Parts: sequence; structure tokens; C-alpha cells
Amino acid sequence: MAQVILENVVKRYGEVEVVHGIDLTVQDREFVVLVGPSGCAKSTTLRMVAGLEEISAGTIHIGDRVVNEVPPKNRDVAMVFQDYALYPHMSVYDNMAFSLKMRRTAPEEIRNRVQEAADILGLDDFLERRPAALSGGQRQRVAMGRAIVRNPSVFLFDEPLSNLDAKLRTQMRTEIKKLHLKLKTTTIYVTHDQVEAMTLADRIVIMRDGYIMQVGTPIEVYEKPANRFVATFIGNPSMNQISATVSGNGAGPTLRLGKLELPVPDGGRYQLVKDQNVTMGLRPEAFSMVQGGSHLPAEWCFDGEIVVAEVIGGTSLIEIMIEGVPLMAEIDGRILPKPGERLRFGLDLNQLHLFDEKTGHALGH
Repeated sequence: MAQVILENVVKRYGEVEVVHGIDLTVQDREFVVLVGPSGCAKSTTLRMVAGLEEISAGTIHIGDRVVNEVPPKNRDVAMVFQDYALYPHMSVYDNMAFSLKMRRTAPEEIRNRVQEAADILGLDDFLERRPAALSGGQRQRVAMGRAIVRNPSVFLFDEPLSNLDAKLRTQMRTEIKKLHLKLKTTTIYVTHDQVEAMTLADRIVIMRDGYIMQVGTPIEVYEKPANRFVATFIGNPSMNQISATVSGNGAGPTLRLGKLELPVPDGGRYQLVKDQNVTMGLRPEAFSMVQGGSHLPAEWCFDGEIVVAEVIGGTSLIEIMIEGVPLMAEIDGRILPKPGERLRFGLDLNQLHLFDEKTGHALGH
């Protein structure tokens, strides 16, 4: 097992800098997920840890070693790629055993390690099959088994579930989580899927354009996003963002949105000033329909016009137009309003997030 530390790590391709001096510590036995949109350099960062990309500046530690100049095969890491990269002419057993054979590991040790990995991954009945006779999920298990048999200090996963259908992705997420709980190996996992990040990670590293935007537990980045980018990237559907102006009525700061005047609970912590332009952040679950009364204060309620409604099982997603602004709300799935209806909604302002209009940084943290 090993800690992984990146100190002021930079990556350049010629004159173009794609990773801008990032710092990150992955604790021993921790499961950390790097997440972000395409082109944010999350895979490049992972490949620098693996040694598949040279770093341009900075230091990478794995365990008690600086590995800047250490070749990939000597870093004691095992990587699972999006492409399974299995040898089609070899059996599952031989695919899993291949790296050990190349290292001239004793045959008995190879058999023991492959069998142990097969037991963990439920591959006992498939050891004599070739990859063509396996499903996508089974092939991904073989790729994971090939990494497990090496007994590395660090597992590196580069979008390993991207080629699977939705049902298999969900199943394999569970398998990977169980695997980590069993092996307790330090793991760095790259994905563009924020659902994978939220369900798998001990901590999430959110990246954008080669910078780290925020590091925290799934709950921390969901409930206390550091900026507007994190707020909209984490969460599905994403957080509503509305431009508003700070005003006041003597009882504390309020936010003016067209004709609406919304109070700011615990407004003192935001240090707002009159006429300040801010961005309101509201997750869809902060909305509720007001039917025959509401537990929310009257000033937290307003009328909105239904634009479109979608049932997704236990909940419904509806787009509502309020003061000319389209907002997404998540309500009870047994209620499906019709487009064009005007209904009364409540808004739990205790779930309000405020961001600086210019910088995008969160206020009040």
C-alpha cells in the first residue's frame, strides 16, 4: 500500500501547458476519483502517475519514493484502461497470468494469484474461455484481474466503464467498490461521469482546463461547491443558476429577481452589500409544489408556468418559467403537471447557494 503525492506537477506539450502546477495527496488505501469534462487533463494526470507521460515540472511520490525518473514497470502500479486490451488468442487464465510470466514468477505462485483474483471477481468458470466468448462486463473483470494479480501498491483506472451499457456500468461500479473494500489498495480513478465519481469516491478531485477546482468528499462537493463550475458539474440534473441583485427591506438582505423579492436566510454570513450582483444556486430538489398549504414561509412561495414535465420513476423533472427564467425542479413522481399550467411552488431557501457574479467563487463558505 502507498500514499501518492503530486507536488506542483506541470505538463507541457511544446509551448502549450495543459496541467498547471497541481498539488494533490492521495492517502494510503484511499479511493480518489478525478472527474471533469473532456479535455480537463484528468487522464493526462493519471498517466503521469503511471509513468506513461513524462512530467514537465514538479514531483510525484509513490510511497516513500520520488518516481519522476522511474519507468512505469518499476512504479508498482497497475492500470486498467477503457480499452480492455486483452490478447484475443489467449485464454482468460493466460491473459491474467501474462504479466507474471514476463516477470518469471514461479508457476505455482502464478496459479495461486490467478485463482485468487478469479475467486474475487467471479471468473472461476471462465478461465479457459477466450475473450471473444465473454460479455463486456466479463472482459472488464478480466482486465481488472490482470491488474489484481500483480498485487500493486496503487491501482489506476482510466474510464474503465465507458464501453459498457448503462445496466452493466451500474453493476461494475458496485463490483469495483466491493473490490476496493476487500483489497484496500490505494486507488486513483478517472471518469467524466459525475455519478461514478459520487458513488465510488472517498474523495473527489474536480478538474477543469488543467486546474483542480475542488477536492472533497462527495457530500462536501455536493453541498458546499467551491464555485459555479463545481455546482453545475456535480449533480444530475445540475444546479439552477440565476442572476440576482442584492436589496433589503430592513429585516436583512433580500435577492431581487424581476418582481420577486426573496429573503436570504442567515444573510449575515454572506457579507452582502446593496446592489451587489450575485448568482443564486438552487438544486432541483429545493423546489416543491404548494398544494393546500405549505410548511414554508409565504415569502418563499411563488407562481410559475410549466414548460415541460418528465416522469423518471419516483420523481418528476419539470421545467418551470419564473420571471422569464427557466428553472428545473424535481418533485414527487406521482404529480405530473401539464405544460402551460400556472402552479404555486415553494422554494426551500435554506438550500440556497450564492456565488460572486464576476469570479464565480462561492460566498459564505
